[in-house]
Amino acid sequence: MLGLFMLMPVLAIYGQELEGFSPLWVGLAIGAYGLTQALLQIPMGWLSDKFGRKRVIVGGLIMFAIGSLVAALADSIYMMTLGRALQGMGAIASAVLALAADLSRDEQRPKVMAVIGMCIGLSFAFAMLLGPMIAASFGISGIFWLTTALALCGIVIVLTVVPTAVNRAPKGDTLAVFADIKKLIKDPQLARLDIGVMFLHLTLTAVFVVLPSKLIADGFLAQYHWKLYIPVLIFAFVLMVPIMIISIKKEKEKQAFIASIALLVASLLTLTLAANSVLGIGISMLGYFIAFNFLEATMPAMVSRMAPANQKGSAMGVFSSGQFFGAFLGGMIGGMIASIESGQAVFAAATLIGLIWLAIAWGMVVPPRSKLISLITDTETEQQAEDLAARLVELDGVLEATVVWEENRTYLKVNDKIFNLEQARQVVGLN
Repeated sequence: MLGLFMLMPVLAIYGQELEGFSPLWVGLAIGAYGLTQALLQIPMGWLSDKFGRKRVIVGGLIMFAIGSLVAALADSIYMMTLGRALQGMGAIASAVLALAADLSRDEQRPKVMAVIGMCIGLSFAFAMLLGPMIAASFGISGIFWLTTALALCGIVIVLTVVPTAVNRAPKGDTLAVFADIKKLIKDPQLARLDIGVMFLHLTLTAVFVVLPSKLIADGFLAQYHWKLYIPVLIFAFVLMVPIMIISIKKEKEKQAFIASIALLVASLLTLTLAANSVLGIGISMLGYFIAFNFLEATMPAMVSRMAPANQKGSAMGVFSSGQFFGAFLGGMIGGMIASIESGQAVFAAATLIGLIWLAIAWGMVVPPRSKLISLITDTETEQQAEDLAARLVELDGVLEATVVWEENRTYLKVNDKIFNLEQARQVVGLN
């Protein structure tokens, strides 16, 4: 993700020497990886289940390295866009999450996923620092040479450091199942989150199609852009944490969620009006990233809570595809608008997208906090599975019980404050 993010703050500036350079192609080059990521995320997860996690992860990193090489050697914006699309074909997020699940116990799995999510967030912050510094010293090609090296390092880590899974986590916990996807897309609450994450990354990518150029136009030299990005990201993170803690403690998660979208809209509107001032841009981006960080951190958890007990992997697969597709749309829409209008028009369009999201999210219903548990069970027929589910759902704290007899696996969504795991294990015959 570091390699994918580093291009965002610099391409509009340092890519001007490339043949065919235009705002439209800047947007396409920034967002191209999102399209191939969105298309391949779910199939790559399925392939990892069939051929092994490590094989697919290493294959994806090889494809990412090939795309980085193509982009590093590119002398035209068209070739760079092709390289970015090839980078996106290394869509290993679902396979990585599945391997992490295979290597972790049920009770530790949420922590493992949270750490991976935190690393993705940190990679964005590091990209805002490293991207401008590397591009200033070595040009755009320097970024892609570095991402090639990072991909090769990733392969070494996977083959020599990461353990090979002996146990396999249940599919419902980690991987998308094609049969579930249509039903999940139609779920109105999950759809709000899937559309929301698409809009969130659409606005992010669209903004960075023109933001670096606006800073230069305001007299802020490109090699110093990190001096704006890093303090903004640090302060945004520091200010976001108490909002998250208070919203959880006071059980005001929906109110905080809606308020964050409203803050995002207000920040984009301020950016539209104050784009001719570095200070105005800095204040606007601080508000934007407070909202962005909160939404980025809370939305995956909400998907897990809203998803049916045995379809969390499928729900996350659809959610991730929406996230990457939003990056593609943001690059394309931002580039199209920038090619015919001013940078402020891009910010205004992002503001409109935010307003549409606010209207969609207004009717969201946040379910009570719950924990997902999976248990091995031995049922031979569908009727036995239904009987077991009926007994389990009567237990205190069980919000939902799904017995998948073909997998010999039971999925429980529970309120862990009153749920008794030993009682459930007795019902399924594990004690």
